[in-house]
Amino acid sequence: MGFGSYDESEQERQQQNNSDSEEDGINVHEHDHDGKVSVESDVSTDDLVSRLGEMRDEDDD
Repeated sequence: MGFGSYDESEQERQQQNNSDSEEDGINVHEHDHDGKVSVESDVSTDDLVSRLGEMRDEDDD
C-alpha cells in the first residue's frame, strides 16, 4: 500500500464518520445541569466596572 492509498482510505473513513454523526444529530442538551450560582464579594459593582475599564485601557496600549 502506498502513501496515496492511505490518504484516500483515511479520507473516505472520515467522510463516513462525518455523515454518520450528521444523521444522528448532536444533542446540545446532553450535559445540561439545573442549579444556581452565587458569588459573594466585598467589592461594589462600580469598582468592578472601573477595574474592567482599566483592564481594557491596558489592552489598548
